[in-house]
Amino acid sequence: MMDFNALSLPAGLHVRPSTPSDQPFLELLYKSTRTDLDLIAADNDFIEELKGSQFAAQTASYEEQFPNAMYFVIQHHDQKVGRVILDFGSTEILVVDISFVPEARNKGLGSGVMRSFMHVSDQIRTPLKLSVLQENIAAKAFYSQLGFIHDEHRYPRDYLVYYPSTQATRVTA
Repeated sequence: MMDFNALSLPAGLHVRPSTPSDQPFLELLYKSTRTDLDLIAADNDFIEELKGSQFAAQTASYEEQFPNAMYFVIQHHDQKVGRVILDFGSTEILVVDISFVPEARNKGLGSGVMRSFMHVSDQIRTPLKLSVLQENIAAKAFYSQLGFIHDEHRYPRDYLVYYPSTQATRVTA
């Protein structure tokens, strides 16, 4: 199990368990990631309602697919800036989802959080895995720069993995 008190986060970053009072922030965060829905030829109220229902559907889907997942809020200098959902399996830690508010993107916060998870992965000798949409070239390049490698492809997602430095090569069956 990951010890969140042992995370070596950059100054000002903090990861804490999500609480019910975080729900409005989490919904706004989700809505900020769904700019694709802003392209729909409909009025703004309909689009906001659609984003809200998509958030509810995603939340229910994650709860069903990852019943043991842990939900966290990422803060920077006491401001809520993102969230991360982690699922601890018997052979890996899965980053189910990580996202940041638009104002916090491309400022090094995501790499700081991911590097801290990678550090813990090294400490507990457990691979860290995540998935990205195939067409998200920027995300794949970002994770590659951090040290993640391609693990598998299941349309529409590519699965990437970071192997702890103590586990230099992957054993395949």
